[in-house]
Amino acid sequence: MGGTDGRPIRHPGSCRPAGATGHACAGRRQRETEARLDSGQAMSEFSGVKQPEFDTMTSKHTQTASQLQELAQALHKELQSAGLDAAPAARLRQLAGRVTTQAEDLRRRQKLVHELQRQKVTFGRSTPKGSFLEVPDNLEAAQGLLDGTLAGRAALKAADGDRRALGELEKYASRTGDPEFVKSFLRTLGALGVTRVPGAIAMQLRDARNRQDADGVTQLSSQGKNVLGMLSAALAKGTDPKSPAYAGADFLKGLVNEGRAEHKAGDTKYSGYQAQALIWRAHDGKPPFSKEFMEVVGRDVIVYEHEQRKDQWAAAKDPLGRYVKGKQLPIIDLAGAFGLGTLLRPGTQAGSPGIEPQSAVVDNLFHAAKSSREASQTLLNHTPAGWKESVLDYLLTTRWSASRYLNDYKPIRDMLTIATTGQDATSKKLAAEMIKTLSDQISGAFSKDAENLEIKNRYLFDRYAPLGYSLGRAIAANIDQLSHLLRNQGVFDKVAAKDMSYALVLATADDSAFDALIRAQTEHMRAAFGSVPPVGLNASNAGRLGFTKADVKRYDLDGNGWVDKANVIQALTDRTVAEAHPFSHIVEIRRQVLIAQGLDDKKADEALKDMVGSALGLLPVPGAKYVGELAKGAFGELLSKGYDKLAGAAYDEIGKQVAQRMSEQRRSLDETHQTLADNRLAVERLTKQMLATAMLNTGLLDDADMKGQTFATGTPPKIKSFTEMSPQEYSDFLEWAQDKGGTNDVFDRFRNTFRTTSEVDDYLDLEIPPSSGGGR
Repeated sequence: MGGTDGRPIRHPGSCRPAGATGHACAGRRQRETEARLDSGQAMSEFSGVKQPEFDTMTSKHTQTASQLQELAQALHKELQSAGLDAAPAARLRQLAGRVTTQAEDLRRRQKLVHELQRQKVTFGRSTPKGSFLEVPDNLEAAQGLLDGTLAGRAALKAADGDRRALGELEKYASRTGDPEFVKSFLRTLGALGVTRVPGAIAMQLRDARNRQDADGVTQLSSQGKNVLGMLSAALAKGTDPKSPAYAGADFLKGLVNEGRAEHKAGDTKYSGYQAQALIWRAHDGKPPFSKEFMEVVGRDVIVYEHEQRKDQWAAAKDPLGRYVKGKQLPIIDLAGAFGLGTLLRPGTQAGSPGIEPQSAVVDNLFHAAKSSREASQTLLNHTPAGWKESVLDYLLTTRWSASRYLNDYKPIRDMLTIATTGQDATSKKLAAEMIKTLSDQISGAFSKDAENLEIKNRYLFDRYAPLGYSLGRAIAANIDQLSHLLRNQGVFDKVAAKDMSYALVLATADDSAFDALIRAQTEHMRAAFGSVPPVGLNASNAGRLGFTKADVKRYDLDGNGWVDKANVIQALTDRTVAEAHPFSHIVEIRRQVLIAQGLDDKKADEALKDMVGSALGLLPVPGAKYVGELAKGAFGELLSKGYDKLAGAAYDEIGKQVAQRMSEQRRSLDETHQTLADNRLAVERLTKQMLATAMLNTGLLDDADMKGQTFATGTPPKIKSFTEMSPQEYSDFLEWAQDKGGTNDVFDRFRNTFRTTSEVDDYLDLEIPPSSGGGR
């Protein structure tokens, strides 16, 4: 054990019995540490103490401190009376102070040791040279050991139905941030106890409802939520090998064994996973569940439900079996089995009127998995032994009817979204798999060779509609693949352009997903414009401007040694036409799915109108290679508010952040959005904004005359900061930029490509001949 000044306190008997050597003490501790590690238990540093000697040492330290204080006072008095320097007395007083502090520390430790022993919490070891008690070297760790053990014992009593113990356990809910507490708590409770506590809470709550004990229901609901939240936080830490609270691999295996086992609460039998599922659903995501938890427990939960339900599910798909067996039912968690609704679910009101919602074991696992991308991906990116399909494919096909039964899609949507929207290889793999699987599932819902998209099987379309948002977010995170598929006829893993088109039908049917897709494509287009070189690029300034000599040769189409205005306009034209294809695909498929659902396809989506109104696309892409001097003045302080930190974020996330950055002006730059009639006009307005930004950045407007323009200020005239422009001034700027920058033809090329929808017709098997004036 260490002293308060950080130095170890040495005393005969404080670490070893009389006659033992320091090496022997260190060796003993090392062997004990290794023994614990071999058994799968994580631990902090412990010291072995012989309690009688420890008590004696504490008493003598206290006595010595008092004597030193008295001696210092006497010495000071004598030296002062003799007229001598009192410095020796001062040094003695300092020594007395240090010893007093050490004595106080030892008394706190002694008190804790006695309490640990009284509660039978300490770990003992008998040797031929004496009996030792192991005490954590750190006081906080020792307190955690004590509290964690007491909390674990209270939990075990609660598991046996002791209502008072449940209240006692609730007092420790705030201690889950202490690793020593968590380790001691879980070690005392064990996997069996972890499983039994939710069962006892659920049973008591059910019984209180049956007795119509309103006060009891309210109290148990509140206590139950707190305790389940405590268990979820402890479980997340205790099953993460990276956490100092890790309870070991055997504890993880124990959760599986108890999860598959049959348990009883009163006269009611239930599977352990039904009880553990209440803990998963209570999780607030902090800390997230680990990859290892999902590998060992999560994957087994998926397999367990499949084993338990596969025969019934197979029968439910047969017409006769459906008549006898009914719907494809998941394994309901214990709250659902007891009819408790949301009484044990955080953030909900107890006793909500109406039909009591239910939740399933696997869906509660989804809720826990969504706490981190790694956890979600570990669960989904796996094919169990003997299976011919991955977990992701299984959830979207074989098990999907079971998910639909509960009509609670948030857990699986959240999990799918976080698992498929990263920029890592696993996110992309899972995104492609989801796109392909859902495309295959819904493609048969539509009529072939119709003039407009028609839904011939509404049940099939509606069946997967709840996944439209997650699907749209996955496509948005991989928006570059849409361009790749359409322009190069390539593939995204196993996804071809036709697959992507049907996936977009499902995705764009969801308003929020369509919003994410448009934002993503807007950011993709801005990124493309951000790569266009500035006027005047040459071999001597290429490095300074973020380009290479090879770039100069690439863009110098007339071979005069530098990039002139015509070269820049050509580069802009190439990128504009390329970006028009995916914009066309997204917007036209959105139009078609609205028609198919009998909705008004002429009305512009409010979210898209808001993007135009907030001037989304106006700022250059974060981390742009070059921003012209004229542009810096126009963008003003918007570029200095952490904007460049967005570089590297997912496309749709950049779009949201940029819109937020623009909205900080608390005014609209663009009044035109108020009169937009449909989505195509809105996208064209966005394109004008992005082209204006590109022209500012590349210097196409540097020599343009601004004299007399409403959006200019100063002498010589400069463009006002956009934060200072009125809507009319901004509109004047866009018109002036397109005219003076020489990009009227560029925008016309975009518009013509954007309004050509024959590719959508082909991929969705539609027969709509292009026509002039109508945009088709």
